[in-house]
Amino acid sequence: MTAPLRVGNASGFYGDRFSAMREMLEGGALDVLTGDYLAELTMLILGRDRMRDPDLGYARTFLRQLEDCLGLAMQRGVRIVANAGGLNPAGLATALRALAERLGVEARIAYVEGDDLRDRAAELGLGQPLTANAYLGCWGIVECLRGGADVVVTGRVTDASLVVGAAAAHFGWSHDDWDALAGATAAGHVLECGAQATGGNFAFFTEVSDLDRPGFPIAGLASDGSAIITKHPGTGGAVTTDTVTAQLLYEIGAPAYLGPDVVTHFDTISLDQVAKDEVRIRGVRGTPPPPELKVCLNTLGGFRNSTTFVLCGLDIEAKAELVRRQLESAVGSDGIEWTLVRTDRGDADTEETASAFLHATVKTPDPKHAKAFSRGAIELALASYPGFHVAAPPSDGTPFGIYSSAYVPQDAVQHVAVLPDGHRVTMPPPPESRSTVDVSTPPATTPQDPLPPGPTRRAPLGRIAGARSGDKGGDANLGVWVRSDAAYRWLVHGLTAERLRELLPETRPLVIKRYELPNLRALNFVLHGLLGDGVASSTRFDPQAKALGEWLRSRELDIPETLL
Repeated sequence: MTAPLRVGNASGFYGDRFSAMREMLEGGALDVLTGDYLAELTMLILGRDRMRDPDLGYARTFLRQLEDCLGLAMQRGVRIVANAGGLNPAGLATALRALAERLGVEARIAYVEGDDLRDRAAELGLGQPLTANAYLGCWGIVECLRGGADVVVTGRVTDASLVVGAAAAHFGWSHDDWDALAGATAAGHVLECGAQATGGNFAFFTEVSDLDRPGFPIAGLASDGSAIITKHPGTGGAVTTDTVTAQLLYEIGAPAYLGPDVVTHFDTISLDQVAKDEVRIRGVRGTPPPPELKVCLNTLGGFRNSTTFVLCGLDIEAKAELVRRQLESAVGSDGIEWTLVRTDRGDADTEETASAFLHATVKTPDPKHAKAFSRGAIELALASYPGFHVAAPPSDGTPFGIYSSAYVPQDAVQHVAVLPDGHRVTMPPPPESRSTVDVSTPPATTPQDPLPPGPTRRAPLGRIAGARSGDKGGDANLGVWVRSDAAYRWLVHGLTAERLRELLPETRPLVIKRYELPNLRALNFVLHGLLGDGVASSTRFDPQAKALGEWLRSRELDIPETLL
């Protein structure tokens, strides 16, 4: 029987724990170490870097990590696969070769390109974006690894493709090994966000005994695509069916999870706690991918500026109305959004708890208007409500981006592996693609009997349910799971999209899609438009919807006493 392939993760985002790479290399056995550095917002940041210097556009943190760890990785026989190439994987590969030569380390460097469609944007009907990157799959990574690469850097591939590519190369999978590819995709989805799989950002975090410095996750992948999720011995955090479930629900949509190489059916995933800090993922089914690739588009939307007025004591609403009239009279009302946050309480024993906050944000195509907004706010300092002050000094404003997505045919994208010897290999499109079922229409409610009537108690939903939420462009996803079959019977009947709107009033005007994942005892909600034009443009208090799930868990419902 082929030994499992041990694939670890050392980065969940651009800015994650710098020392994680060394910790993972020194902490125990590994075959491959992956790192995810890209997100929709990151592509905008890298796009602005490239505007200043065409030689940039990649995650410079990764280069610094390898300055510290490249020799160690080669000594231990660990191959490295990362999407740190961003908008310039060729540039990063060149920098890595120079680094290896300077360090005196023999390391074969390869890279994957072809995702960057900016120069073809007009031809493909994508407008004039700052960045335009197709989500490539795993096969360029596979070709690089089979070509002898020790380090593979890519541009915009799907996050899970880092793991899938390593597994497909190791086990010799073919393009139509749908179930194996889907299993590795599920494992890759768990690993991609680093410590979120080992107790980080976990709803039931108080149950994790050592969370001060959680370890990063590892997948022991088998030849059939099943995997055991674990972490290095002695590291913090925990790996349980709950921590893995939470990460599986993160930033997904319909259970048919579309990818460039395979559609992974999340409603077929089964989890088993096989030992302490070991969870098996099994039973994952896959089907052919769609005929199109998703493209991440970022454009510069203009400039934004904001200020927060502190309103203390009595007459909060009147104070807010006065300063609003004054500022709009001075600079105009176009593009200004206002949010009054009533954190104040009467007869407070501290000044802070006696205060409310009025947030004002302007978005404008004119940088001069963004700067005038700050000046207009500060000029009110001696001519407005009593106790006038602001929470931070004024600024000149900053550029903001707008995210959108588009789709192009798979065969319109040149997916190219550049091997260590410089040889270029173009990846063919999938041998089979399939126009999938319209995943925008959720299935009817699974026929499960509701719990029998009985006494209930008013309590926060979080007493029995975990949640994890995040951003999907301008949409947000909110996954909710419970820990028993009885609780799921209650949840699936009680937490409808309409009930969610009642519990989270901010979502009332939105289109909400609900999807069921009974194997995980979970529901996933997609809240369309909650984040506007995406995180870089959103003026929402929580622009990435990271705490949306915790807000829901704090809301009170009538919960059957048998579940409490």
